[in-house]
Amino acid sequence: MGPEIAELARTAGTTMVTLMAGQAWESAREGVLTLWRRFQPDRAETVGGELEATREDLLLARESGDTDTEAELTAEWQARLRRLLVARPEVAGELRRILAELNPELSPAHTTVEVRLRAEASGSGRVYQAGRDQHITER
Repeated sequence: MGPEIAELARTAGTTMVTLMAGQAWESAREGVLTLWRRFQPDRAETVGGELEATREDLLLARESGDTDTEAELTAEWQARLRRLLVARPEVAGELRRILAELNPELSPAHTTVEVRLRAEASGSGRVYQAGRDQHITER
């Protein structure tokens, strides 16, 4: 599993649990269930029940100020989504689309990354820099 998949699972799990306590809950729930119905239909009903149970636990935790439970619930959903992504990598595109609909600020059009690189080499030194992936095949 690459870091991109891990980050997607982390973001999706956090977003899901955050939306469970708000007005976007039904849309978030339906989005997640759509993934399971499409990619692991035999688990969809179980996942629906788990979503409902998580929401109930989350609402109780928020009422009592229990941040530990909220963190645990978030970690659980991050792990569930990560396992789904590992088992079915083709889910990633659909999950990104659902996240963009639920939280437009997560879409690539709203994401700005600034990278500044500075290096100095002297003599016969070499500098390799990249803002992301870099592959060097020297011999």
